[in-house]
Amino acid sequence: MKRITKIKENESLALGKKLRVAAYCRVSTDSDEQMVSLEAQKNHYESYIKGNPEWEFAGLYFDEGISGTKKAKRTALLQMMKDCEQGKIDYIITKSISRFARNTTDCLEMVRKLIDLGIFIYFEKENLNTGSMESELMLSILSSLAESESVSISENSKWAIQKRFQNGTFTISYPPYGYKNVDGEMVVEPEQAEVVKFIFAETLAGKSSSAISSELQKRKVPTRKGGSWTPTTVRGILSNEKYVGDVLFQKTYTDSHFNRHTNYGERDQYMMQDHHEAIISREDFEAAGMLINQRAAEKGILKGTGKYQNRYPFSSRIICGECGAKFKRRIHSASKVKYAAWCCSQHIDDISKCSMMYIREDAIEQAFVTMMNKLVFGRKQVLKPLLDALRETSRTDGLGRINELESRLEKNLERRQVLMGLMTKGYLEPALFNQENNELLAEAAQMNAEKENLSHAINGELTRTEEVSSLLRFANKEEMLTVFDGDLFEEYVEQIVVCSRTEIAFHMKCGLILKEGV
Repeated sequence: MKRITKIKENESLALGKKLRVAAYCRVSTDSDEQMVSLEAQKNHYESYIKGNPEWEFAGLYFDEGISGTKKAKRTALLQMMKDCEQGKIDYIITKSISRFARNTTDCLEMVRKLIDLGIFIYFEKENLNTGSMESELMLSILSSLAESESVSISENSKWAIQKRFQNGTFTISYPPYGYKNVDGEMVVEPEQAEVVKFIFAETLAGKSSSAISSELQKRKVPTRKGGSWTPTTVRGILSNEKYVGDVLFQKTYTDSHFNRHTNYGERDQYMMQDHHEAIISREDFEAAGMLINQRAAEKGILKGTGKYQNRYPFSSRIICGECGAKFKRRIHSASKVKYAAWCCSQHIDDISKCSMMYIREDAIEQAFVTMMNKLVFGRKQVLKPLLDALRETSRTDGLGRINELESRLEKNLERRQVLMGLMTKGYLEPALFNQENNELLAEAAQMNAEKENLSHAINGELTRTEEVSSLLRFANKEEMLTVFDGDLFEEYVEQIVVCSRTEIAFHMKCGLILKEGV
């Protein structure tokens, strides 16, 4: 049987244009040695591309001190992909697959995207050109090896760091505020150390973290990175054991997917006492810690729990309708009378960026009471019809479509297996196989996406029905509220959007949006 393969023309050559070629470089650390390597790569590719008369230099993209395990952190790579989409690049050269990506999924995703754009990549080390590959199999194997190499390097690094933790030789590369790194040793920074002492002294004198941060801002005391002093920053200093000369190693760890987590006991930790010169005495450090814990206990707040982050029913639930920022709780005074109010955090930081004024907490509570009583009174006109409509909505069509998609996905897989068999036996040209296989893969991806969306829609509909049913059960009790109930608010309200200083909108978990005056 004769085989005919269509070879598409190269549009750039057909039009007599030069091929616009770009290069991508990356080093994973910012050490001097690696920076030299990066400079060498940059010089090599620039001269290499400009030395070819049929090529036009389209730019050099490079990432410094960035891991190759995740493309989201590599700005130069993402910019290069964006320029490819905008038609600025025809061809890409890079040193190796491991320099391009150590994550198999990312590598294949980017290569396929570029191929769809008619742009190919040449990997020098592997002598691999994505424009002339017989299949994606080789690229999959090589990129998987690169990912395995990354995991191996990571495990070796972890082992070495673990040993340094155990014998106390680990170097603190970025010491906390009050210290600096001199030849691998933590040395006290006198001016910053005085600020640390001030923070502890003020805490022991009874001042809150908020009051201390405000005082530091008022005095225009610089932070290490030139940012603002916040209560969180102050509390971080008060709880850092390094200020008494100790070091607790492995406060965080990296999982197998290269994501960093706080270590709550999942990994071993190592405490080394008298590691460096102390700024605060152990007595003052412990006294400050006891004072903070006592204040938290008085408010019923335990660090690390949801209540620590959401100590009030409205915490993190009030959104500014003007700028989208969250509201914060503050204590205001008027005629020597103190009251709680909720203010837009953006307005607090910079009034020119948001004009939304504060709203009194008791006004929000009264608005919730009024809104819930309206629901109780009008449950037969609002909640009952809504629940009936949700229950009557047939999910048969959605489930039927999911079954249809699953059947089509099975057939799609069978066709890909047949294509692979034909190419293996030599009955199908590699180029034609790639074209047909890529079309089937694209079709499968589209069907999987539709299936996932349908599943989410059906699950969301079931959840909404249950939320409306729960709200109706409460309303059917016919118990009018006389005072604000925080538990009831958290049970039924998703968030509050502040439309203006006189109107807010309650976004209920069941999907209803109910506006109320304040």
